[in-house]
Amino acid sequence: MTAPPSSAPVPGVPLRTFRLTVVPTPQPPLGDEPLTALVRHGIAPPRPRYRPGPRPREAHRRAADFGPTWSARSDLPDPALAGRRLLLLVLEGLAGLRPLSQVQPMTAPNLYAGLAHRRPPAWCAGGGTAPVLLGPVRVCEPVDGVAEISVVARRSGRAHAVAARLEGIDGRWRCTALQIG
Repeated sequence: MTAPPSSAPVPGVPLRTFRLTVVPTPQPPLGDEPLTALVRHGIAPPRPRYRPGPRPREAHRRAADFGPTWSARSDLPDPALAGRRLLLLVLEGLAGLRPLSQVQPMTAPNLYAGLAHRRPPAWCAGGGTAPVLLGPVRVCEPVDGVAEISVVARRSGRAHAVAARLEGIDGRWRCTALQIG
């Protein structure tokens, strides 16, 4: 005896109807999508924790004040200048022109660990003492307190694309993602 194909209805078994429900995913708005469209779809706009204003010393000792806090864009320096400095330090560190430990305060702990254990790229090894030159820095700020930067780096006649994500934490920019092409 052979079983009927899976697409054929089985006698005596009622057919079920399925309903497709689209569930919006909570993501930052696109550049052309206003925040009101997100609220209309039932998505709350992202809101970072803002750093509190000055308080007495006793308030800073409470357990609730421990840990990093997000900073608003108005509390942060220019992302183009901070990003240019960071990327130059990282690329020179990978090329062996300066100690890589200089970028540790400006990067997330897991990113720094990845950079410290990374083998230098081939374009870094063959350059000798050739300097790293950076082109103009392009900045995109998708959400308040977050900046994504990109730049073209040149060394020894070769060009490479570099992109990074900077997040405003404790009143300064910190690199949380880095891609070197």
